[in-house]
Amino acid sequence: MSYFSSHFATLGHEFWGLLVGGIANGFIYAMVAIGYTMVYGVLRLINFAHSEVFMTGAFASFFLLKFLVGNSTPNAFESVVYLIAAVLIGGIVGALVALLLERVAYRPLRRRSAPKLAYLISAIGASYFLYNFVGKEFGRINLSIDAPYTNNTVFTIFGAPVQTYYIVIFFVGVTMLVTLDRLVATSKLGHGIRAVAQDAETASLMGVNIDRTIALTFMLGGFLGGVAGFLYSIPVGAVYGMGFTPALKAFSAAVLGGIGNLRGAVLGGLILGVVESLSVAFVSGAYIDVVAFGVLVLVLLVRPTGILGERLGRSA
Repeated sequence: MSYFSSHFATLGHEFWGLLVGGIANGFIYAMVAIGYTMVYGVLRLINFAHSEVFMTGAFASFFLLKFLVGNSTPNAFESVVYLIAAVLIGGIVGALVALLLERVAYRPLRRRSAPKLAYLISAIGASYFLYNFVGKEFGRINLSIDAPYTNNTVFTIFGAPVQTYYIVIFFVGVTMLVTLDRLVATSKLGHGIRAVAQDAETASLMGVNIDRTIALTFMLGGFLGGVAGFLYSIPVGAVYGMGFTPALKAFSAAVLGGIGNLRGAVLGGLILGVVESLSVAFVSGAYIDVVAFGVLVLVLLVRPTGILGERLGRSA
């Protein structure tokens, strides 16, 4: 049997399990990618400190779970309540950290009409500050908790087990991404975000509060990033420096789908998650990052604007 025949056979046997895991990772990438694409939409800048928003959300959620669970074994109802609380606290802390970044690292530069390079340097500096601050305060160790309520198999798809962990990701991811899409498309805040993304000066003349709109944009992206950090960390715990790789992949997903396009970020995240998961059947797990970024390069060679292109400033 040839190399590809044997690996296609492996893929056929493991396809559904790999697909479920890939979609779950894809939703996490999509939630983080939203933060990149929204900030880029309103400021035409990449928030390189978003990986630390992801990390702080995970740490906040696990500190809460440590407090709530302790040494006890929660029942099914308590597990649901604790997970909801962890999702909310991760999102809230992520939103607050993102707001702090906007106030400290971006707004002063924006008011002084600083060059774009200054924003980049400020974002990298803020990222390293948060990275080292978390390391100093929490000792650069992993923060984990026994979470049996996320590991049990609920049902199977053609023999592939679907655990509670995956269901939590699907439910939270779909709920938040659909809610955000409708918020941006139909609400007053969404109209303001799209107006600022399209033409900030004209939006200001029309009565849109630019500072408030940009701050809320950071908070929305930070909320999703913090929640994604918790969801990503459930199997492995909150890990010092954990945000770099998933945030880099999420940024790639945003570019793949079309930076500045909310639905493009979701599509890019799902494609990236599924491709890197299915690639396990063909290459070593050590090469899945190479495959994921290789797909990004190939797509951009054909379509430099990404799959869906940029359109945050237009009607969704």
